[in-house]
Amino acid sequence: MRADRLVSLVLLLRQRGRLSATELADELEVSTRTVLRDIEALSSAGVPVFAERGRHGGFALLPGFRTELTGLNHDEALALLVAGSRRGAQAFGLGSALASAMLKVVDALPDSYRNTAADVAERLLIDPETDLLSRRVVAEEVPGTILAEVRRAVFAGNKLRIHYAAIDQDPTWRTVDPIGLVVVRDQGYLLALRSGAERTYRLSRVLAAEELAEPAQRPDRVDLDLAWRERSTRFRTGGDQLAVLVRVNPARREELVSTALAVRTEEPDADGWLRMEVAFQDARHAEWALWQLGTDAEAVAPQSLRTALRDRAAAIATRYA
Repeated sequence: MRADRLVSLVLLLRQRGRLSATELADELEVSTRTVLRDIEALSSAGVPVFAERGRHGGFALLPGFRTELTGLNHDEALALLVAGSRRGAQAFGLGSALASAMLKVVDALPDSYRNTAADVAERLLIDPETDLLSRRVVAEEVPGTILAEVRRAVFAGNKLRIHYAAIDQDPTWRTVDPIGLVVVRDQGYLLALRSGAERTYRLSRVLAAEELAEPAQRPDRVDLDLAWRERSTRFRTGGDQLAVLVRVNPARREELVSTALAVRTEEPDADGWLRMEVAFQDARHAEWALWQLGTDAEAVAPQSLRTALRDRAAAIATRYA
């Protein structure tokens, strides 16, 4: 909403001083033309914002100007509840609301606390986009309109109609009773009931969503953490999974475990390596996971997996011969 954006613009200028139109546009996720229109609207409303021209120019407020416009709206309050992970807020479509809410929180602090809070914030980095090996964590993109519709249905307790594209299937419309939203490693999921049966839908595969007026048939209370653990367990132990017997260097054990669905057995081998039986979704999943470990892992069985890995290695060797 424009009113919220105008408030955020004022708070940005109060807390950061002079900012260019481009910097304001980046922060507010709008065009520079929109920023210029907003600046004009603020000036017309009596907010003492002025322009400084030149290479280091920009927009600023008269020193000492304060505003009491610090009340949080619904989405901003909700964003603070998921602010433990900024990318969690992004996964639920609340990234801009979180940024706006944090501006209001900081602005409401006394001057002495505000400076301390800003200094502390600069010294903390939680869940960065890349790890020490520069492997980038890519968050899944879900249109904001879809996320907003899903959120409304979850919070209002109404049925939800979604156009969903399951793996290797044509997209279909289905009506579900939404229970809650979960984000895991930047991937968002909708937990729901469909005809009374538990279902889990990946938000990035929802092509369209529509909140219905009909109340959802769901429990009044829910323990999302417990529900997610139970569904994860069923996923790891059910279905047509591929069991693989593998020997692995203990130093790479965690990498193997993090890619497998489940570890069924584990024991030390004679040479100090670990002999493990692990489950993967299918042969392609197993081949990909073991290839990442290079010579620090050996597939013992099934033979088809050993053959696939050998053929891949031979193709690479031929390419670089």
